[in-house]
Amino acid sequence: MLIPRPAELDPGEGAFTITSTTPITADPRLERAAQWLRGTLAPALGAPAPAQGDGPAVRFRHAPDLAEEAYRLTVTPGGVLAEASAHPGAFYAAQSLVQLLPPAVYRSAGAPLPLRLPAVTVADAPRFGWRGTLIDVARHFLPKREVLRYLDLMALHKINVLHLHLTDDQGWRIEIKRYPALTETGGWRKGSTVGSSRHGRHEDRPHGGFYTQDDIREIVAYAAERAITVVPEIDLPGHTQAAIAAYPELGNGDGPVEVRTAWGPGEHVLNAEESTLAFFRNVFDEVLELFDSRYVCIGGDECVKTEWRSDARVQQRMRERGLADEDALQSWFVRHFDEYLTARGRALLGWDEILDGGLADGATVMSWRGTGGAVAAARAGHDVIACPLTDVYFDYRQSDDPDEPIPVGCVIGLADAYAFEPVPEGLSLSETGHVLGGQAQLWTEPVDGPRALDYLAFPRLAAFAEAVWTRGPRDYAEFEPRLVHHLARLDALGVEYRPLAGPHPWQRRPDALGWPRSRAEMLDDVLGGPEPTPGD
Repeated sequence: MLIPRPAELDPGEGAFTITSTTPITADPRLERAAQWLRGTLAPALGAPAPAQGDGPAVRFRHAPDLAEEAYRLTVTPGGVLAEASAHPGAFYAAQSLVQLLPPAVYRSAGAPLPLRLPAVTVADAPRFGWRGTLIDVARHFLPKREVLRYLDLMALHKINVLHLHLTDDQGWRIEIKRYPALTETGGWRKGSTVGSSRHGRHEDRPHGGFYTQDDIREIVAYAAERAITVVPEIDLPGHTQAAIAAYPELGNGDGPVEVRTAWGPGEHVLNAEESTLAFFRNVFDEVLELFDSRYVCIGGDECVKTEWRSDARVQQRMRERGLADEDALQSWFVRHFDEYLTARGRALLGWDEILDGGLADGATVMSWRGTGGAVAAARAGHDVIACPLTDVYFDYRQSDDPDEPIPVGCVIGLADAYAFEPVPEGLSLSETGHVLGGQAQLWTEPVDGPRALDYLAFPRLAAFAEAVWTRGPRDYAEFEPRLVHHLARLDALGVEYRPLAGPHPWQRRPDALGWPRSRAEMLDDVLGGPEPTPGD
């Protein structure tokens, strides 16, 4: 159970009280989790708890029989015992311990509280090893301090992967020292679409920003302390207009290209020259120095092939390589970087369009266009991550309420997020083993700042987190009362979530029109027809 039941929060008889003199001790292998707990409780205690001492204590004990993310937590009047085999499990035990305390413990300052823990025993482990969320910092840049805050919110919900969408047509957000124009030129655009692109409304307010390499190192290290892996995405061969604006030799035309100001994929995509491959190998050389994740995402989605079809040089290069069509050219890009990443001990991650033209041997598929990509990839022996747009695209509207801000896409309500099932129907037991988990997406076309991101993410992300953590059946009617208590934690943390009754007046956006759709319409848009049923 990711969020404790209210009954578990009543200290009652047998409670254990933590004071500023209560030692929080740890086996050296689990010390990082103990250190985090000391720092987290310090504002309420008035001082950090000591790392050693006599008397009742909170102890972290190494338990080699447990899986890396599993933990046991036992609270008795004589103290607290948290058992884990590695830092992730110990960190999750610490998170669960704090959740057993009153919500005010999450405030940064205030009068010390009597930190009374109820007597309880918890033995827990996640269902899936990939419990992720994507933040699109390319469309709207999120300052580093907000990324760090968001990592803390992910950690509260035991989400263990942050997928950073760093580059797109509308902006390049990571410093590459060999190619400074990627951020000097590609990191800024002249304006942005307001609301849905279909309404043609535009504002001429420049937008931009990027992370220095030191920023990235800080983000990655901060995440690791919270048992979170940061996965970078550098998009290719489409979604590359910002890069082409900075270095026109990467594109297919002769004229200048600007960073795209409208939403949606642009027609300016990479050319098929060896020099372009070399350019991006150099980019990835620097990216791999900054990120330690096994997986590196190259995007591979929504590559508009208009330029390729009309460009004589691209067509010549396709003939030289024996490529039958433009889908095969896209697959050629993917295979090249699959080999590049594999040679460096990494694994390629891409959206399910990388299935078009044949899938590279080492690729892992992010199935977003319904579940068909997950089924196809798993049956071919490839690992998959479930992220269907009709279930976990949290930039989509949360209800049919006309006051929802910028209501785009289909309705994905709180109950929908809680009901999310990463494993599609129709897979055999062995094929099911290829489903690594699920990921919720926060694309930021409708997000112009942290407040809007909070509104779209929470509390849906809490429901999603329990869906990908919990084994066995789930009942939303049982979940909602626990969530109501959990919202008090988010209040204490200053999270501007969407109230269960609907948006606050200041969360509405009557100035920015959306485009409400049905689930069937969304799938039809991305698939060109109804989604095939499993087995077809």
